[in-house]
Amino acid sequence: METNPTKIVLILEYDGTNYYGFQLQANKPEQPTIQSELEKAIFYLTGEELRVLAASRTDTGVHAKGQVVSFRTHSSILPSTFVDGLNHYLPEDIAVREAHKVTNTFNVRHDALNREYCYYIFNSNIRSPLKRHFAYQVERHLNAEVMNQASQALIGEHDFASFTINMSNRANTVRKVSRSEVKRTNEMITFNMTSNSFLSHQIRNTIGSLIQVGSGKMNVDAFYDMIKTKKPGLAGPRAPAQGLFLMRINYTIPFGEEN
Repeated sequence: METNPTKIVLILEYDGTNYYGFQLQANKPEQPTIQSELEKAIFYLTGEELRVLAASRTDTGVHAKGQVVSFRTHSSILPSTFVDGLNHYLPEDIAVREAHKVTNTFNVRHDALNREYCYYIFNSNIRSPLKRHFAYQVERHLNAEVMNQASQALIGEHDFASFTINMSNRANTVRKVSRSEVKRTNEMITFNMTSNSFLSHQIRNTIGSLIQVGSGKMNVDAFYDMIKTKKPGLAGPRAPAQGLFLMRINYTIPFGEEN
């Protein structure tokens, strides 16, 4: 008699440099994605052809320190064994940090309270070979304090239509941001943003506008007005992907104890 499948949640870390985002490219299967590599590793470990669901679909070149994914399996492998086994088959730029058994009703996407992202700007006129895949270099000096002042306008529940691409009139572009902060540490400027969810390219478009503020090409009032205008495509220019990291997905309840 076939047993009911078990739902497993994984916490992933990955360097997105060599991947076309998280999501499987059905029309271009030859393009490597985080999902395709993870599903191959699951097949090698369990013999099952499974689909995984991610809490946040990171774009091409975007990295993650705390991506959360789930899948259902008939395998009796313990969560701790999933960590070791999948890491054996995964390429070196993807790693499973944790594995947990959860209830079948748990949904990594819909049960998430919010998602935390961080964008790194290397503000220097001298390149850094060690940072080139993990930060966006901006040579002209940026005023991080003014950027932070502008970023405070993002906190709260707003219609962020100006920070995404053209969308249909039916699209819901309202999001609730609980954290928006710009800080400088020597040559590194970090932008931390936490929201219940994000629109397509929202953070990279936001960064593009904040860089305009930091370089003096846009004032804080104009940034505030951009939010109020609610015109798709207004923010930008879009910052490159390599500076963006998915840091963490937060939930109301813990995933559960390993079995």
